[in-house]
Amino acid sequence: MSVIHELKWRHRISATLASAAFEKLMAVPVRPRQPAELKAEAWRLAERFGWAKTYDAEYVALARLSKCRLLTTDARLATVARQIVDIVGPADLPK
Repeated sequence: MSVIHELKWRHRISATLASAAFEKLMAVPVRPRQPAELKAEAWRLAERFGWAKTYDAEYVALARLSKCRLLTTDARLATVARQIVDIVGPADLPK
């Protein structure tokens, strides 16, 4: 959701496309997950990459633990996280 909103906010996609993408995202049957080891893994990743906060590390840790790709528009995060998980950017999404 954050990526869709950011792309709209930066005028990289139209409000119409953002709304359609948001609606499709909300229709996906996603279950909230917080694996027991998430916090410890995020802490370890923040230490490994020299990050002051664990916020980004939690996304990377969740993607790794869930064995899924991470969608981000954050180039810094993508560069580092690529060592741990597969990264997907807006250009990788179907039109």
